[in-house]
Amino acid sequence: MKSIRFRLFVAALAVMLGGAIAKSQTADTTAAPPSTHSQAWGMRGHMMGLPLKQLDLTDTQRAQMKAVMQKERATTKPLMQQMQQMHQQLKQYEEGTYDEAKVQALVSQQAQTLVQLKVQETRIHNEVYQLLTSDQQAKLKEIEADRAARMQQHTQSAAPAAPEQ
Repeated sequence: MKSIRFRLFVAALAVMLGGAIAKSQTADTTAAPPSTHSQAWGMRGHMMGLPLKQLDLTDTQRAQMKAVMQKERATTKPLMQQMQQMHQQLKQYEEGTYDEAKVQALVSQQAQTLVQLKVQETRIHNEVYQLLTSDQQAKLKEIEADRAARMQQHTQSAAPAAPEQ
């Protein structure tokens, strides 16, 4: 049972990551308005999940973070492409003839790629974190703690009540 849950978890992560990749691939083909931020910056000033806009970054810090993202793009882009290719291959098994052994091999390979992506992401977050002042680091920890508390509260309120017996 644990094996099935793990497979479902990995598959769900792969689908989410594949969707993000597909969306980013589509966005790359259209002309984007000029921006002072790197492509890793998302809506509301978040960069790879970090709420940097709320930290009042200096222009120097922004430039340093952009440089980090540009440097790391060479290693993350191929991994993202691998994830997208594996997602497309899995999609073929969803819509065509199902081969459990091949699907399991693909999901296993996808899990390894996801591990590599998470290692990259953690290293990038560390590099960005080191660029922050101690006050900004403290504020970031506070923001992340608030976010975690909201997620915990949301998870608890969304959990279905246990059936009575």
